[in-house]
Amino acid sequence: MVKFNRFTLDNGLRVIVHEDHTTPMAVVNILYDVGARDENPEQTGFAHLFEHLMFGGSVNIPVYDEPLQRVGGENNAFTSNDITNYYITLPAVNLETAFWLESDRMLNLAFSEKSLEVQRNVVMEEFKQRYLNQPYGDVWLRLRPLVYKTHPYQWATIGKELSHIENAQIEDVKAFFKKHYNPQNAIMVVGGDVTPDQVKALCDKWFAPIPAGEKYNRNLPQEPEQREERRETVTAKVPLNDIYITFQVPGRMDEHYYAIDLISDILSRGQSARLHRALVKDTPVFSEIHAYLTGSLDTGMLVVEGKPLENISIEEAEAAVWQELQKLCAEQIPVDELTKVKNKTESTMVFAEMALLDKAMNLAYFELLGDADLFNRETENYLAVTAQQIQEQAKAIFRKDNSSTLIYLAEK
Repeated sequence: MVKFNRFTLDNGLRVIVHEDHTTPMAVVNILYDVGARDENPEQTGFAHLFEHLMFGGSVNIPVYDEPLQRVGGENNAFTSNDITNYYITLPAVNLETAFWLESDRMLNLAFSEKSLEVQRNVVMEEFKQRYLNQPYGDVWLRLRPLVYKTHPYQWATIGKELSHIENAQIEDVKAFFKKHYNPQNAIMVVGGDVTPDQVKALCDKWFAPIPAGEKYNRNLPQEPEQREERRETVTAKVPLNDIYITFQVPGRMDEHYYAIDLISDILSRGQSARLHRALVKDTPVFSEIHAYLTGSLDTGMLVVEGKPLENISIEEAEAAVWQELQKLCAEQIPVDELTKVKNKTESTMVFAEMALLDKAMNLAYFELLGDADLFNRETENYLAVTAQQIQEQAKAIFRKDNSSTLIYLAEK
């Protein structure tokens, strides 16, 4: 059970305080409610470009990292299709430095052509290295548009294409900042060796004066239910053939999310999970095989990905996967197998309640979902899933007309 206090500033910034006096450290985590799904389809990759720009210095602090390193702090950030998250960990005695840094860049990022040029080049290089010049690197650039036809999940966080970042203008970047990076679009969690009164005083000093900005009302086109099988085959410079079979699943807040998440674990969590046991160990069809859930806020994906052995045809490999998926549909999972998967999930959740940074990130994320206290009820939600629910969801998801299959063939 993670205890916390919360308050909201007049400018709309939501603040959560988690006291933990067992550590001399503190963490400041700021989640901005903006991800790649909020981008203009003609200007993609902006949320991720922004994450880089946020470290380019703000009006009063030209070099972001320097003051932080001087007080023994570390920082980082990540962008997803749903959110952008920034965090600082530092000795609690130096907490105010984190407030100073984060409030200054929320108030006013230093937009210069030079900073934009530098970060644009960094992101373009990343696009080339990670997505274009790496074996299987373009998988999400292909898979997303195959699965999503209307929702802006169609593109990866890096963006649809290189030209979108290449052509990013300073005015566009400023407009994106103004629209999304304001107090009422942010959730701040302060955790560690802190007190609510101390955090409130620091918030009043550093964040309260920041103007609220305009409220961004999200109105995205939702993905209709998939009703036809989709396929794409590419021949590429990859070491081995690779198969991705993807299924459309409900979003993160759907009541069936927990059953579906457990299905991905039943299939692929650990060496004793079904896909590894059946198709790598018992009857070797794949050299490796995995299943995972994207956990997206809107319509998500359950992905099964595997590299067939050299002597196995794509058709055989696909048939073997479908056979395993059909077993989940045809018969209820034995109680002991379900219990084992739930136990693993429970231990992961317990671990997430121990690490300070994990707690802060989770509290921010669940507050975004509607209430930070949902984090404390997560484990119960998993433990409550029944074998019957697993079977029902498997039947609902594992249908040919709900599948999008991407096949990589290694160039001979």
